[in-house]
Amino acid sequence: MIGVGIMVLVFLLMEIKAWLMHKYVLHGFLWKLHESHHTPRRSFWEWNDLFFAYYGVLAMLCFIYGTETRDWRFWTGAGISLYGLTYFIIHDLYIHRRLKIFGKTGNTYLKALDIAHKMHHKTRGREGSESFGMLWVHPKYFRLAKRNSGN
Repeated sequence: MIGVGIMVLVFLLMEIKAWLMHKYVLHGFLWKLHESHHTPRRSFWEWNDLFFAYYGVLAMLCFIYGTETRDWRFWTGAGISLYGLTYFIIHDLYIHRRLKIFGKTGNTYLKALDIAHKMHHKTRGREGSESFGMLWVHPKYFRLAKRNSGN
């Protein structure tokens, strides 16, 4: 049971880490890699996908060193992996439609998330962006989502 708690905690902490990394590293000194995500897509892959590989390697190392004893490292790897899967489904599949499997939704949270991400991409450069997280959505986007759906 403690292991599952560690996994959930790591998942939640990953949202904070992702926000900080996105704002200060990806829109900072690693902008040249992240810039591919803010320009029109030329292929299925973009340089920004290397960050996904970074977290995959991190999770893999946690699994390698924590599997035998099922200690905190194993559950940390599970939390990172769960966040990565959620990121892939929400960000790559739902928001950016890398594969066309999601249609329109009536869900206010998903609409707010989509609006927040569109606001993030409103600027093409590294300066002036907002909304750097993946799952946490500022309340103003919920208001916009409700207003846009006519509720």
